[in-house]
Amino acid sequence: MAYDLEPFDQSFFDTAPMRYVIDVDIPVAPQTAWAEFTRQNTLDWCRALNSVRFTSPEPYQVGTTRSVALGPGGLVKMDELFFLWNDNATTATYQHAFHGVRANVPGLKKFGEYTAVSPTDNGSRLVWKFAMELGGIALPSFLSGPISSGAFGTVESDTIKHFSTFSR
Repeated sequence: MAYDLEPFDQSFFDTAPMRYVIDVDIPVAPQTAWAEFTRQNTLDWCRALNSVRFTSPEPYQVGTTRSVALGPGGLVKMDELFFLWNDNATTATYQHAFHGVRANVPGLKKFGEYTAVSPTDNGSRLVWKFAMELGGIALPSFLSGPISSGAFGTVESDTIKHFSTFSR
């Protein structure tokens, strides 16, 4: 059974009741990092994810859709819609953001991610924001904070490890 999620705009990444931000430098060129985040079956380096599949044809842009499965055996499923997509090869700056459209998880009201890649002297700066809102009664922050920090902390450590294997 699928549950519809509510759409939102970019401001939600700074105002959501539950947020997690990964802000790290990675030792790869911005074009390389962006290619990894925008390829079919992206995020295969993250232990928490089973599959991430673009369901729209290239070129990807605003309106692109994607489907994700995560958790044990891909138990949790979500369809996503990108509402922001900027590729600027001239300045080597890239960003995209999506919100969940539907998920098979009751009680999830909003979920989305924002990803930005920009050049640094030694590679790229990756800013990856996660935002969510639960419907109904939410977990108290003293519980939800450690739970989300643990899950997203794994995504962060897996991402740093993945990009450390690339040569510039």
